[in-house]
Amino acid sequence: MKIVVITDDELKQELLSQGISDGAKLFWQEEPNPVPGADGYIDLLFSYSAERIEQLKSLQPAMIAVNAVDTTTNQLPADFVRINGWNSFLQRPLAEAAGGTNDRERTATIFSCFNKTIEWVPDVPGFITARVVCMIINEAYFALDEKVSSKAEIDTAMKLGTNYPFGPFEWAEKIGLKKVLTLLNLLAQTNSRYTPSTLMQQEAQLV
Repeated sequence: MKIVVITDDELKQELLSQGISDGAKLFWQEEPNPVPGADGYIDLLFSYSAERIEQLKSLQPAMIAVNAVDTTTNQLPADFVRINGWNSFLQRPLAEAAGGTNDRERTATIFSCFNKTIEWVPDVPGFITARVVCMIINEAYFALDEKVSSKAEIDTAMKLGTNYPFGPFEWAEKIGLKKVLTLLNLLAQTNSRYTPSTLMQQEAQLV
């Protein structure tokens, strides 16, 4: 099976964290370019733009999966698959995905080549895990702003208390604070509980 992955080194290592199954032939790219006979393209560097979408559409009928956490399939061409490819999330053996109604079996097969299982979730901004993690990060910023504790102590408490792999501030750094803020602002349009803390907004301006 031929699989093309548009990625950087960090996300490449995360995608490969469970290894590669026999029979998978991988092609690594920094920009989407056609590979004859490719079964699927995974764009981990996807950024919503008309130009990028046209590039990827030209690669169909191959399966197209894009790292689009805050973009729903209503904004994407038919049969594009959204995945949660934020930094740190691809390390897991389970990958959240949405959309691609007619391409789900092929998507699952392609991701199985990386020894990952696809979990189909509702087609909403943030999927499930990113929403939860961003909410945790936001609450940590509220606590920091209220002088409850330091960043390092809050990170330690979260890891020891919940056995999470990262503390909220570590997670924000890995994901990118601006990405966290963008998702929270989007979610806050329909639910005020996602309203980002003032301190987070201030720090995001400095990144």
